[in-house]
Amino acid sequence: MKKVLITGFEPFGGASINPALEAVKKLDGVQLEGGMIVTCEVPVTRYEALDAIMTAIEVHQPSYVITVGQAAGRTGISPERVAINVDDFRIPDNGGNQPIDEPIYEDGPAAYFTTLPIKAITRKLQENGVPCQVSNTAGTFVCNHVFYGIQHYLRDTDVGHGFIHIPLLPEQAAATDQPSMSLEVIVEGLRLAAQATLENKDDIAVGAGQIC
Repeated sequence: MKKVLITGFEPFGGASINPALEAVKKLDGVQLEGGMIVTCEVPVTRYEALDAIMTAIEVHQPSYVITVGQAAGRTGISPERVAINVDDFRIPDNGGNQPIDEPIYEDGPAAYFTTLPIKAITRKLQENGVPCQVSNTAGTFVCNHVFYGIQHYLRDTDVGHGFIHIPLLPEQAAATDQPSMSLEVIVEGLRLAAQATLENKDDIAVGAGQIC
């Protein structure tokens, strides 16, 4: 049975909750058609984040890895297209690190593209009533650091990997004008993303580009 490893970050930036972590708590052990989900909690710390995910990969030996993080301002679930080789942290991570314009790997390429079927994932979620759009930027904080770092780690393997951003929870956005999504919808969206990943060895050819 194939395993899909889904990882979620702990709270950061003074917050008491992170929807990514709350979602993976509910997804651990969920059965899929042709596989199952295993999960891992990830610290929002520059180096320890990669170590935690790499350890989980070695333990679980998954066929696919979906790393997940929150993105304030997103209106839907967002499979990311590309990770870039730069750390430029607007705020310190949970370990107090705040690199500016530093490469994640000195010897790494400028960018890595996802190896998940992100357009098939997007269509699957949309067909099931879950707001979802392909994103072309994963930022330059720990989310992008993990996206790039795990792509680099898996570069010579056949393990598929990509990053998905999710909106804030309603309780996080209640006192702001930020959009939000219920935990139940986020959990279902990530389950559907894992199922679509198992169902699509190759991505589908549909437009999801942006003018700017």
